[in-house]
Amino acid sequence: MANDVIVIGAGIIGAACARALAVAGVAVTVVDRGTTASGTSAACEGNLLVSDKGPGHELQLAQYASSLWDGTVARLREELGRGFPSLEFDRKGGLVVATTAAGAGPLLDFAALQRGAGVEARVLDAAEARELEPDLTDSFQAAVFYPEDAQVQPAIATDALMASAQQYGARLLENTAATGGIRDSSGALVGVHTPQGPLRASRVLIAAGPWSGEVAELLGVALPVRPRRGELLVTSRMPHRIFHKVYDGDYVGAVGSDAGDLQTSSVVESTAAGTVLIGSSRQQKGFDSRLEVEVLGQLAAKALRLFPFLAGAQVMRSYGGFRPFMPDHLPLIGEDPRLPGLWHATGHEGAGIGLSLATAELVRDLMLGTPTRIDAAPFQASRASLLPHLTGVAA
Repeated sequence: MANDVIVIGAGIIGAACARALAVAGVAVTVVDRGTTASGTSAACEGNLLVSDKGPGHELQLAQYASSLWDGTVARLREELGRGFPSLEFDRKGGLVVATTAAGAGPLLDFAALQRGAGVEARVLDAAEARELEPDLTDSFQAAVFYPEDAQVQPAIATDALMASAQQYGARLLENTAATGGIRDSSGALVGVHTPQGPLRASRVLIAAGPWSGEVAELLGVALPVRPRRGELLVTSRMPHRIFHKVYDGDYVGAVGSDAGDLQTSSVVESTAAGTVLIGSSRQQKGFDSRLEVEVLGQLAAKALRLFPFLAGAQVMRSYGGFRPFMPDHLPLIGEDPRLPGLWHATGHEGAGIGLSLATAELVRDLMLGTPTRIDAAPFQASRASLLPHLTGVAA
């Protein structure tokens, strides 16, 4: 049993893991070279989705996570009090449309496969779709509604999970970078070096999102996590005219693609503040954060295909962030067999917000040696789909 854990990373994955462990009575120290939610968790839409995942292990993890969000939000509200900002949790549902005849068949086939895996995916006719979204374009060929999809304000959710973890005794060290590992005489990892001095613990959990590969290298192992850049547009406030998460069916293909070049798809939704978020893009270009006007132009053009009225909207700002891309499109959750004492909770690509709570429960249960609610083997380092990308891991 782990009696103390160092978590590297104060994004939503690290915060959720810290909270789950602290609630279970584990002594937790969270370190981050920046501040809470200063990386990927503050540079995304806050999606909690099942609609974009086909049958398989990631969908099972997403369904597990979806079952946790309502109760967790309620408990956080009780723990933190009315003075804490709202998490803006909204199980608004997602509407996926095919804007071309060629896209209609694949969308409906995908929805049928999801229903077979327990996802609620309702095929709508044109009238039903417009009842949900009156301003939706007339030019769509098929529509599927996913009532389980939800949204949360990601930075506030991260802050809330971290604040709760601290109430249960977790220690947070911001602006504290892990610069190397500490090993005992047997070679096991028993802590990390920081500029402020050494920190020791029975286990070290890397939850550093797209920077997890860099952290792993500092601790002595290779990890194939790569940054995948995403950009978003934000309109100025307007009357509420978009009521669900709405996206074109080509978004699903972009999510699962291995391509490194620029891919854009249409994803549009409103926020509680009255702005409209417009995405999404995916591009592998390292940690290059320079703004690309071409990307923003494609996002705007594709959003108009779904909601023509947005032609009159003013864009208030744009922002982007890096998502932790894994070569087999599955997060890495669990112990690293190459280095005793090292654990991972990373590689969630663009789904980390939604998958955070389930990831945290898996980490907690695995560390404490208690049964997990779903099979954890598909997310561990020894899985067959990841072995070709690792060195020093026995099958």
